[in-house]
Amino acid sequence: MRRVSLTGFRVGHCRHPQAMAIRGGRWAPVDFPALAFLILHPEEGAILFDTGYDPAFWQATEPFPERLYRWTTPPVLHAGEALADQIAVRGIAPGEVRHLILSHFHADHMAGTHRFPNATIHAARAGFEALCRGSRLSSVRRGMLRALVPPGFDRRVRWFEDAAPVALPADLTPFTEGADLLGDGSLLAVPLPGHCPGHWGLVLRDEAGLHFLVADAAWFSEAIRTDTPPPWPTMRLLGDAAATRATLHDLHCLHRRNPDIRLTPSHCAECAERL
Repeated sequence: MRRVSLTGFRVGHCRHPQAMAIRGGRWAPVDFPALAFLILHPEEGAILFDTGYDPAFWQATEPFPERLYRWTTPPVLHAGEALADQIAVRGIAPGEVRHLILSHFHADHMAGTHRFPNATIHAARAGFEALCRGSRLSSVRRGMLRALVPPGFDRRVRWFEDAAPVALPADLTPFTEGADLLGDGSLLAVPLPGHCPGHWGLVLRDEAGLHFLVADAAWFSEAIRTDTPPPWPTMRLLGDAAATRATLHDLHCLHRRNPDIRLTPSHCAECAERL
């Protein structure tokens, strides 16, 4: 795999009882950071994996029923914490971002999509179809906000399902197949079914070796290490409980088999501390 560089950012957070995200957790509310990542590619330049929260989230959740999203998982985004603002501090204007990879269409992963108007968007067709299906209330119940889809999305999107299939490195077993997003082997999207329709992760190689961004296939690194899924009602609320369980078990097997591979969930406080 071609090497790239990777920088992670904490882009807001929400608060929720820990017990809703991992069996045996506390019922006291804890912070769930929203992590997003800047990838620097030797030819393509700035690439993003997810966006975290953005002021657009508050605009999208002003009306009802979308406001239910804001009430059930109250988010916090401090001034200057939006991803577009954070990368600008590093000298990268939002308009310079060439590619934006969305792990899935939940609002806390795509709220900042509109801030990167020149980026080709890589996403799952199955996830977008789920976003557009049914009533506004049903979309909100699934954690999706249609108002966050930017103008011209259909002209800018490339579907994971249409990217060139590729065999993953043997080190990633039991994960065997992915999609080569750029055609040079540097960024491999990997289906991680269960959390919601069209949920994918991303494998890349940086200066420290293989790194697997697993999005919401787990909410805590501890869940991967111990193979401990969320409570059944939580899994059923958002997606496919059986598929969620199977994906988490595969991540656990990968960790046991090859603990040197970094597995990074998008809401893990432990991973946020390392950033």
